[in-house]
Amino acid sequence: MIAARSFGGRRIALFGLGGSGVATARSLIEGGAEVLAWDDNPESVVKAEAEGIVTGDLRQADWNGFASFVLSPGVPLTHPKPHWTVELARAAGVEVIGDVELFARERTAGAPEAPFIAITGTNGKSTTTALTAHIIAASGRDAQMGGNIGRAVMTLDPLRADRNYVVECSSYQIDLAPSINPTAGVLLNLTPDHLDRHGTMQHYASIKERLVAGSNTAIIGVDDVYCAQIADRLEKAGKEVVRISKRLPLTDGYFADGQDLMEASHGRYSRIGFLEGIGSLRGQHNAQNALAAVVACLKVGLDLGEIQSGLESFPGLAHRMEQVGRRDHVLFVNDSKATNADASAPALSSFSRIYWIAGGLPKEGGIEPLRGLFPRIAKAYLIGEAAPAFSATLGEAVPYEISGTLSAAVEHAAHDAALDDGGEAVVLLSPACASFDQFKNFEVRGDAFREAVAAIDKVKPIGGTR
Repeated sequence: MIAARSFGGRRIALFGLGGSGVATARSLIEGGAEVLAWDDNPESVVKAEAEGIVTGDLRQADWNGFASFVLSPGVPLTHPKPHWTVELARAAGVEVIGDVELFARERTAGAPEAPFIAITGTNGKSTTTALTAHIIAASGRDAQMGGNIGRAVMTLDPLRADRNYVVECSSYQIDLAPSINPTAGVLLNLTPDHLDRHGTMQHYASIKERLVAGSNTAIIGVDDVYCAQIADRLEKAGKEVVRISKRLPLTDGYFADGQDLMEASHGRYSRIGFLEGIGSLRGQHNAQNALAAVVACLKVGLDLGEIQSGLESFPGLAHRMEQVGRRDHVLFVNDSKATNADASAPALSSFSRIYWIAGGLPKEGGIEPLRGLFPRIAKAYLIGEAAPAFSATLGEAVPYEISGTLSAAVEHAAHDAALDDGGEAVVLLSPACASFDQFKNFEVRGDAFREAVAAIDKVKPIGGTR
């Protein structure tokens, strides 16, 4: 745990007693702060009290006595309206911050030389964070990964100069971290998201921009107009900006040329790495993730040999184009995290002979946005509530069956793919739907897919990615 010692002796209000909120309260208490915590969920309050955290209804508190207010990232800060605790804090002139801000302040105060890589973006940030931490760890260095992925940031090992901290940051966390100052800040991409929470796309983009604006080096994907404008703006302001692109041959920066990772300097190109044969990093979207990880690792002192070795050994993230097994020419891929059409597009674009398992609780728009990828689908196996609507969209364009259940879909898809003599065939779970009609969450759905694949005769599990 990282003790929040810079808050020692101060009285701190805290709202939100989920996992990260309890961890933050413990960090503050360990650092010597006096914490008064609360949550709208009575069960969370009871659990926190059982762990020795002092609780009290913040409506009744004297806010003039608080030095800071620590808010859980999931609680509305601005839109659709500020949470009642935020209004009380602002009325009393109390700063509103989150756990990433606590981390940033502790690092600045106690170990400013500790390498800190912060990663954000609408899509790909979890894969990029996991990949970056993996490359660093594979090189023999101490890599601490957390934030919006895995461990709450204040539960990471204590700050030390020889520890590398790789932190995934959501827009909610950045909004509560005004002094975030990474060694290398990564902004992958921006598309409309969380607008119910941020109000407008411009506000959402401005929040994401704060992460790279506060970094020593800003690593920015420039394949969308919002990020390209941010890169230009920060460069004009004197910030060190490194541009990356998954599709543009940049004059200066880093870009993907097929499966080669290229560096450009004043129009001169050199290959610095490759993704060929790395199953966990298939697809153009993963080229962007890999480029960001490569540049971030270079900025914290790794060499290209160490980085390439880490790329090749990356196992991938669970439920995100996760290769779980193979039988002869048939590969089984778990992409359960794909809960809408846009999220399924990267997997569908990464393979050419797909036996596609799709369906669940449908999202608005269905699978119509994927029509351009239908020629890659040999057959579809539809499950859950979305099956009738999906079958209507597929129509005459793609052979399909309504399998009903995931286990039946896996069994039938595996049988049909085994008969495919057109090269590698892929049984792909990429549902383009939420899971809640048949499963508790996408993780449970992905685990069920793994179990169904493991039950197939002669399937060899894949623990790595090559």
